[in-house]
Amino acid sequence: MARAKSIAPITVRSKRELAALQRAMLSVLMEPLGRDNHTRRRIRDGRSTAVIAARIAKPNDRLTAFERIEIYNRSYWFRILDSLYEDCPGLRAVIGDRKFTQLAEAFMVKYPSHYWTLRDLPQRLPKFLREEPRWTKPYTALCVDLARFEWAQVEVYDGAAYPVFTLDDLLDANPARLRLGFQPYIQLLELDYAVDDFIVALRRQDAVLRGDTSNAPTVLKAAKLRKVKLPAREHCYVAVHRHGGKIYFKRLEPAAYKILKAIRAGQPLARALSAGIPRATNPREDWPAKVQGWFSAWMELGWFCRR
Repeated sequence: MARAKSIAPITVRSKRELAALQRAMLSVLMEPLGRDNHTRRRIRDGRSTAVIAARIAKPNDRLTAFERIEIYNRSYWFRILDSLYEDCPGLRAVIGDRKFTQLAEAFMVKYPSHYWTLRDLPQRLPKFLREEPRWTKPYTALCVDLARFEWAQVEVYDGAAYPVFTLDDLLDANPARLRLGFQPYIQLLELDYAVDDFIVALRRQDAVLRGDTSNAPTVLKAAKLRKVKLPAREHCYVAVHRHGGKIYFKRLEPAAYKILKAIRAGQPLARALSAGIPRATNPREDWPAKVQGWFSAWMELGWFCRR
């Protein structure tokens, strides 16, 4: 009982004791579930969960203290795992739902949530996959790209957007010194796999499963419901952005990617262009026309903002 006393105070008479009680409650809630998704009888350091629960909660005429704490322990894990499940469809498609659940549990044990929102849970998932490749072998490199790509979509969905840069903002601007702002919600990714095409294929399959294309012929449905082929290794550059409240993926040429990265880093426009366009230009490439086309599309999409 002495060890349990160090976890939570019997009475709460100060802010310090309240904080100790909250930490004790949190330590039990975040303890991984055991067999059949029930609260473990002992936590990982060997202490009795029932003894700890008795210091935190009181029993009632229907439930013991342990059973009352178990409700919150299970709710915490079910909600956490459900959130990760929804945010990582690509990762699940590669390794399967069962293995993904095991991976997600191991991830949350190593990197427990310190966020106020479920939104941020996948933020450290790419780091975890690099550190713990056993969960994703032999597809670890692909899964890291998918985790980065799926986290980018989370950031794009509700990232900040600033007033759009317009042609009027170019008036009296010195091109050599002009610095464009880049919308903070846009994510620029350098990838080793074509995960953008893979995610699009999964979305189409999911649309069929949900009945969004219920009028499609049965044969066509059956063809679309086949397992989506894993993406081949392909070095590519992708911008994840939003337009009209929806998330889109746009492939970028290497030079375009470098230009946008330089703009995001705060480089003047002239220097950003030189970072992307090769010095020894290919005479077959019409760089002025190509760059003009890129910027026209980027301006139309509202990618640039006022600094």
